[in-house]
Amino acid sequence: MNAIAKSLADGGVITWRNLMNVRRNPDWLMAATLQPIMFVLLFAYVFGDAIGGAAGGAAYREFLIAGIFVQTVAFNSAFTVIGFANDLQKGIIDRFRSLPMSRLAVVLGRTTSDLAVSVVALLVMSLCGLIVGWRIRGSVADAVLAYLVILLFAWSMSWIGALIGLTARSVEVAQSAGLMWMFPLSFISSAFVPLDKLPGFLRVIAEWNPFTAVTNATRNLFGNQFGPPPTGWPAEHAALYAILACLAIIGIFAPLAVARYRRVASK
Repeated sequence: MNAIAKSLADGGVITWRNLMNVRRNPDWLMAATLQPIMFVLLFAYVFGDAIGGAAGGAAYREFLIAGIFVQTVAFNSAFTVIGFANDLQKGIIDRFRSLPMSRLAVVLGRTTSDLAVSVVALLVMSLCGLIVGWRIRGSVADAVLAYLVILLFAWSMSWIGALIGLTARSVEVAQSAGLMWMFPLSFISSAFVPLDKLPGFLRVIAEWNPFTAVTNATRNLFGNQFGPPPTGWPAEHAALYAILACLAIIGIFAPLAVARYRRVASK
């Protein structure tokens, strides 16, 4: 129990250190918020009428926002990747190794601080969504649950980012590796188009994509359905599947990231 408490305390110190770095480098926070705003404006006003069809652009904008939320927090895992790669390159990890602190604390602190960045990004995106016509049509409790599911997904993506960042050989490689796998994950999903618009084999992949599960769960909880409701077990149990998928990702990648950190820190 003392070891767990020490890991959490040390993780809190690392979290604060990383947040102070964000304050000193506000361009990181700008990158986390400006990109999703551009996606909202692009899809809502450039493609909205075409994709919305008879329902029109306003209905599509409500459908779109949940996907943008999920895409935003997923892409924010790139900050975890770059943060670790940068610390490795500058020798910060070597300094951490010399301190009497838990090995888990460094990885936990990084993923937690990047989760805080996602909270700020979600606030900005919510305001942007309200401006373009998005509304929460479910209950307050459902809305809170929707945001919690999104943040759980954000944290799970950060653990993948941690493993990539600790494996990358340079910051430049980390920048590419941190985003490369995100594009198929986000676009082969229900984030931007209903599943019935996807061709057969892509639809099957999208149905079981955790990104789709989180998007569908968020959309259901916000009450922002568009078109016929998707069918199949993942769609009909979207919230449950989303939570299970996030926990599975954390259960797989958290031990791998910590083990990788121990190998890197022992060199």
